[in-house]
Amino acid sequence: MRLTTFSDYTLRTLIYLALRPDSLCTIDEVAGAFGISANHLTKVVHQAALAGEIQTIRGQHGGLRLAQAPETITIGAVLRRTEPDWDIAPCFGSGAACAIQPACVLEGALGDALAAFLSVLDGKTLADLVRPKRQLSELLHMKPAA
Repeated sequence: MRLTTFSDYTLRTLIYLALRPDSLCTIDEVAGAFGISANHLTKVVHQAALAGEIQTIRGQHGGLRLAQAPETITIGAVLRRTEPDWDIAPCFGSGAACAIQPACVLEGALGDALAAFLSVLDGKTLADLVRPKRQLSELLHMKPAA
């Protein structure tokens, strides 16, 4: 199983903003820190704002910040929002045809594995992801907070 780039960029953006709780950040700043496309990040930020995870402030002194406390943003919820489909095998899709589908145990096993995966991520919050705050800030070349 592999997460989409959209999910990856969403998590990176949320991590960055969680590391800068007292600052407004720009898309270019986040993109530069991770070496990713600002154009793609614009779409990520737009969707995160619609979901209520990020607040966007327009204008000359505008920017981005978290709209919720990091402790309230669960990684499972973010991934459920950002991943387009959870069909981890062709037999999960609608209209899938397989000769052994009526007796197949694999589909149930994969379904259980997916449920376990999401369950673990439901127990993780954005606050958990930024626990090594100092090290993450250094790796992203962030200036220490004033």
